[in-house]
Amino acid sequence: MNGKYFPVRVLCVLALTVSLFAEGVPALPAGLQGSQSSNEDSPTLPSGLGALPSDSTGPDTLPGREPWMDITGFWEVRSGYRLQNDKYQKDAFLGETQLQLELEKLWNGFTFNVTTDLYYDWVDENHSVDLETGEGFLDLREASVAYSPFDFMDVKLGRQVLTWGTGDLVFINDLFPKDWRSFLLGRDTEYLKAPSDALKASFFTELADIDVVYTPRFDSDRHITGERLSYWNGSRIAGNDDIIRTDKPDDWFDDDEWAVRTSKNVGGYELAAYGYWGFWKSPAGFDTSTSKYTFPKLNVYGASVRGQVGRGIGNVEIGYYDSRDDDSGDDPFTHNSQMRYLVGYERDLPEIASDFTVGLQYYLEQMLDYGDYKRTLPAGSAVADEYRHLLTLRVTKLYWNQNLTCSLFTFFSPSDEDAYLRPNIHYKVNDNLAVEAGANIFFGDQPHTFFGQFEDNTNLYAAVRHSF
Repeated sequence: MNGKYFPVRVLCVLALTVSLFAEGVPALPAGLQGSQSSNEDSPTLPSGLGALPSDSTGPDTLPGREPWMDITGFWEVRSGYRLQNDKYQKDAFLGETQLQLELEKLWNGFTFNVTTDLYYDWVDENHSVDLETGEGFLDLREASVAYSPFDFMDVKLGRQVLTWGTGDLVFINDLFPKDWRSFLLGRDTEYLKAPSDALKASFFTELADIDVVYTPRFDSDRHITGERLSYWNGSRIAGNDDIIRTDKPDDWFDDDEWAVRTSKNVGGYELAAYGYWGFWKSPAGFDTSTSKYTFPKLNVYGASVRGQVGRGIGNVEIGYYDSRDDDSGDDPFTHNSQMRYLVGYERDLPEIASDFTVGLQYYLEQMLDYGDYKRTLPAGSAVADEYRHLLTLRVTKLYWNQNLTCSLFTFFSPSDEDAYLRPNIHYKVNDNLAVEAGANIFFGDQPHTFFGQFEDNTNLYAAVRHSF
């Protein structure tokens, strides 16, 4: 079977299986359907969950019968405009209407889930579907089946959104794919997490809980490519004139990934240890013979602790990034190994105002073998710091019976002398309708720093969402 189309065929078979079960198996009587076991690592789903309309016809919607399948979702219109002049990009960078449909079916202890996003973007001229990059008129966020074969074990197979770790928009041991383009363009924050095609098994024991995730083919980040968002290409700011080309590991069962987490609650504190064996999630190497960016091999080992500190919640996380294709740090075209550290604290401040929350984080990224890095750096290249410091601040205030949310998330790097601000206002008109406005604002003294490279991508966006 052609490996390129293998995941699409698997997903089609899974969707067909769900349909066959839905058509051939009657709904369970009320009170016997059960519910899917909760997963504290899963992102919050959109509001507005509900059943099919009461006037639906068919044998499974007669009075006294449960709906044959739960269907939820939303319809949204979202638009965004650039505030800076960028000769490589359009002023309008986001103009889309989106329909999300989420279907769930329970049958004999199995839970089938399919979540599909349908898009039409009048700014994007290419509507061809690519399920790996999320481009095109359709993006499949989930197509999975979950089952608990034993009381101590849960299994989930298929396309799913995965997350763990303790950081707030800062990731150390979470090596699951991210969609940085959606994040910087102004889509809902839930879309920062891209889906994985994986098998997840969870084991619950008295000693500890263990999560194992196997991804048979590498799932990279949906990283910046130069389309819609300009970036630093190593010598200048570039965009549509210099689209990033990559050589991505894509052989099934050879270019695979493993991720493991062991966690335990001790005295109200969650302790966790992590391991990852795979590749850098965004391009971290360059092949001079092909002029393509690469994803070098990477192992990550880390730990975290999270729990109550005073009247708030504190967290500490650490990770060692073992860049296996540059063990000695003397390859100028491959990222060095790193140590990453994170300390965070969040608490409500009722003494200042009701429904007012503040969160602070300090993140440190240390490049290992720094002397070898500087010694082998090509002449004229921008020199990265050995230590990159990053501070984040989240401020959230709720108004009008918590229907209006005003928030500001700020990234600031004193070492890079750059910053990234994410102001957002979200108003819940009623149980089904919500409106939103926000911005992505970048500052930087140098164009080669992480946030400084995006200065011309500063933008405003607005959205209207109807949930059902």
